[in-house]
Amino acid sequence: MTNKARARRVRMVLTDVDGTLTDGTLAVLPDGEEIKSYHVKDGLAVLLAQLAGLKLGIITGKRSRGLEHRAARLKIDELVQGAADKMPPFRDILARHGLRPEEVAYIGDDIGDLAVMRAAGFSAAVADAHPVVRRSANYVCKARGGRGAYRELIDYILTAQGKWDLVTAEFKTIFNRAL
Repeated sequence: MTNKARARRVRMVLTDVDGTLTDGTLAVLPDGEEIKSYHVKDGLAVLLAQLAGLKLGIITGKRSRGLEHRAARLKIDELVQGAADKMPPFRDILARHGLRPEEVAYIGDDIGDLAVMRAAGFSAAVADAHPVVRRSANYVCKARGGRGAYRELIDYILTAQGKWDLVTAEFKTIFNRAL
């Protein structure tokens, strides 16, 4: 099966955070709180995916209050933090949404993502992912983690699914209402 055929079946996109939605850099404040930065292109990708009817989720091994706020603001369907083993949350998310593994895309960057990448119907790796992860991915982004790789994946899926006209029309409607 081709990668485009795999991408056409996607109904939900799951992602890792550190090294995928972020560039992996952590700024640690004196109180121990960590600060991460996210790329605006990846945030817009969330909106575009939602306009296309895709469900979205995050599975990460770390915990972050900032991520909780970001996920809530972006209206992400699923947020699982503190998952050392990402397979149990992956299975739980599929069950809650009535999805089969082949209907899910997953993007990651390191060895903690491999099991879910191998279980998902369509997998992607950021450009600067670990070599083993890149070799395991159906699609390797040109963009690095935290630098638009998530947007690149969403663009690929929307193109494969032929949803750009729908997304563009919905986006214009939202933009015009905001004016």
